[in-house]
Amino acid sequence: MLTAELRPAVRRAAASSPEVPPPKVSPPAAAARVTCDAGRPFEDPHDPRPHAVVIGSGFGGLAAAVRLGARGYRVSVLERNEQAGGRASVFRQDGFTFDAGPTIITLPHLFEELWTLAGRRMADDVTLAAPDPFYKLHFADGSHFACSGDPAAMRAEVARLSPRDLPGYERFLRQSERIYRFAFEELGQKPFSSFAEMIKAGPRFAFHRAEKSVFRFAAETFSDKRLQIAFSFHPLFIGGDPLNATRLYALVSYLEGRWGVHWAMGGTGALVAGLVDLIKGQANGVHTDCDVAEILVEDGHARGVRLGDGRVINADLVVSNADALYTYKHLVPSRWRKRWTDARIDRVRYSMGLFVWYFGVNRRYEDVAHHSILLGPRYEGLLRDIFRRKKLAQDFSLYLHRPTATDPSLAPPGCDAFYVLSPVPNLDSGTDWTGMSETYRRAISSALESRLLPGLERAIVTSKVMTPLDFRDRFNALKGEGFSLEPVILQSAWFRPHNVSEEISGLYLVGAGAHPGAGVPGVLSSARLLDQVIPHANMRRARGAP
Repeated sequence: MLTAELRPAVRRAAASSPEVPPPKVSPPAAAARVTCDAGRPFEDPHDPRPHAVVIGSGFGGLAAAVRLGARGYRVSVLERNEQAGGRASVFRQDGFTFDAGPTIITLPHLFEELWTLAGRRMADDVTLAAPDPFYKLHFADGSHFACSGDPAAMRAEVARLSPRDLPGYERFLRQSERIYRFAFEELGQKPFSSFAEMIKAGPRFAFHRAEKSVFRFAAETFSDKRLQIAFSFHPLFIGGDPLNATRLYALVSYLEGRWGVHWAMGGTGALVAGLVDLIKGQANGVHTDCDVAEILVEDGHARGVRLGDGRVINADLVVSNADALYTYKHLVPSRWRKRWTDARIDRVRYSMGLFVWYFGVNRRYEDVAHHSILLGPRYEGLLRDIFRRKKLAQDFSLYLHRPTATDPSLAPPGCDAFYVLSPVPNLDSGTDWTGMSETYRRAISSALESRLLPGLERAIVTSKVMTPLDFRDRFNALKGEGFSLEPVILQSAWFRPHNVSEEISGLYLVGAGAHPGAGVPGVLSSARLLDQVIPHANMRRARGAP
C-alpha cells in the first residue's frame, strides 16, 4: 500500500527524464575520521584524578567531557562507532564531504564557553559563518519567505506576504522574547531533579500559556496561512509536532534574531574535531569502536562499564550521552530501575523518524540558499500522518541543506553538496524501509527537480541515504526516531529523564533524551547542567566520595 501511495510521484520522475539512468550510488565510504586518543589507557595508576566515563561522543558527551576535565576529572569518552561525533559525525564520499546530522548552529557562545573552560579561544580553531538569509521557505503555491537577522528585512517580508499581519508580528516578537527568558534562560538552566522545582515553576508555565501549541499561537496571531507555518514549524528541528509542541518553542524567533544562525566552515565536523582536541589537551581520551554493553552498578552506585568485548572499565562516575531511553532499557539492569521500567519506556511518545538523502552533483545551483525549506501541499494533515497516524504519506515537506553555498571546499570544483531531510513516522509505522528507500528517494528527487533543482537527476554523481533503520542501528534509537522523546509538556523538564539519574547514584544523563531536550543548544545545555550536580574533583577527594 505504501509503495502504491508513492508510485504517482515516481512515475512523474521517470516521465520527466526517461532516458536518465539511476544515479550512481557509491558503496559506504570510509568515514571522515576525527583523530582520537585511542592509545590513552583506561586505567592510569599514576593519575590521581577521579575517573569519569562518558558513554557516547555526540555534542552532549563531548561537552560533558570538556566540563568534567575542567573540573579536575580524568575522562574517558567511549564511542561505539568508528568516529567521534555521534549524530554530528561526518562522512566523505567521491570527493564530497557530508555532515550526517546537525547543520544549524545557534547560540554559539555555548561552544565558545567550552573553549574558554579549556583555556583556549574557539576562534583559533573554528570559523563560524552566518548565511544570509538564515533560511528560505518555499510554499506549495510558489511564494516564498526569507528569514534573516535583519529586523527591517523581516518586517518587509511579513508585509510582502500579508501587510495586515504586521501588528501581529510585532506582538509575536515581544512574546517570543518573554518566552525565551523563561523557557531557555530559566527552565533550561535548572536540572529539575525534584518535583518541587516543577511545582515552583508551574505558575510561570500557566502565565506563558504553555498548554497551547506553537501552531495555535501562530494561528491566533497571523491571519495568513503561510505566516502561520513560517512561525510554527521550528519544533520539527527537535523532533516536535507543531500541532502539539508547547508554544514555549516560539522562543526560536527571538533566539535566531538575537544571536543569528551560523555554520562552521569545514562542516559541523570541524566543531567535533575541535572538541576532541580540547579533551586531548586536558590529558583525557576519546576512544572509538568502544561499544558499552552495561553500566556496572554496585550497592546502587555506578562503578563503571562493561564493553561488548568483555572489558571492564572502572569509574567514579558515569555520564551517558547514549539515548536516554536506550540507556535505561539496555545498559542499566532492570533490577535497579523503578521509574524507567521497560513498560514505561515502551509507553512514552517518541519523536518522528527522519529520511535523509545525501547527494553530490556535478554542477552549481547558485540561486539556492544554504538552508531551504520546501513545504508540501498539506501542513496540518501531513503532521498528523507523521506523528499520530504513523503513516508514510504520498506528500512531504523537505529541509534542503546546500553547505557549498557558504563553503565550496566541501565538494570538488564546480560541484555542489546537498542533503535533504524528510520528516517521516518512526518505526511504529511498520514501513519496510529496506524496500521503500529507493522509491521514496526518487519521489523526493522528482519534487526537488520540479521545484528548485532543475536537471537534478542528470547531475547526481554520488548518493547515500539514511532511514529510521539506520538511526536505530547506528545511534541506538529504540524506534528509529531522530530526537528521542517527543517534546510535549508531560515529557519536558521534570517529566523528562533527569540529568541526575533517578535510579542510580553516580549516573548522569546528557543529550537529546535528557532535560532540557534535543537540538544543539539543548544538548549543550544538558552538559552545562552537570556543573550544578557533579562536585568539583577536589571537593570529591576532600570528602572521600565513593
